[in-house]
Amino acid sequence: MESPLHHFEVHTIIPIHIGGLDLSINNAVVAMWVGLAIIAGSFMLVVNRGVSPIPGKLQSVLEISLEFIRSMVYEFIGEDEGKKYVPFIASLFLFILACNLIGLVPGSYTITSQVVVTGAFATGIFIMTLVIGFCKHGMHFLGILVPPGVPKIMIPLMIPIEIISMLARPISLAVRLFANMTAGHTVLAVLFGLALTSPAWVSWMPFGFTIIINGLEIAIAFIQAYIFTTLTCVYIGDVIKLH
Repeated sequence: MESPLHHFEVHTIIPIHIGGLDLSINNAVVAMWVGLAIIAGSFMLVVNRGVSPIPGKLQSVLEISLEFIRSMVYEFIGEDEGKKYVPFIASLFLFILACNLIGLVPGSYTITSQVVVTGAFATGIFIMTLVIGFCKHGMHFLGILVPPGVPKIMIPLMIPIEIISMLARPISLAVRLFANMTAGHTVLAVLFGLALTSPAWVSWMPFGFTIIINGLEIAIAFIQAYIFTTLTCVYIGDVIKLH
């Protein structure tokens, strides 16, 4: 039986080496391009057809998605401050969701199952929140390290704890998405392997479980995209409101 981890292997499709840099196009890059093309193509298709007051199926799906994302942003960041972040959060949610779902297609690649990818997302978001905090509050932003109501004698102890807590945010954000995508796909690969190698009279059992787990993975793809973007909104809201 083939290793269940083969789905996570990166294979070079077009080797490109410039200087000392490896800029080769691999299956992970192609999966990322496909995700971007699906999201961008869907919006371009609706815009080119013309936004109708009586929306079709695709326009309805996109409008519902954007309204859902906008409500989430307003809830955690606030309506006044949140308006400027709606495009970013919507792009983040839809891209992660597309990449999660693409990974369920046999023979494709799940880029969100790579911790280097989710880590890059999480680190970028963490740096962005720091920039937002300092731009909005200046040096007063450092007050986020001192929870309100803490006795002065406890401040030297609380500041290191709060720093560790903030540094743990990008780690937990990256590992959560990576671990869920990796675990689900590994289970699916194992079940598929069992279905192919088991005797015919029992092969229906792992195949049946594969169908059930595959349905669960679709739900997890949505849930993990939602959790990732929700926590992003929470972190942005925290640095804006100094909570």
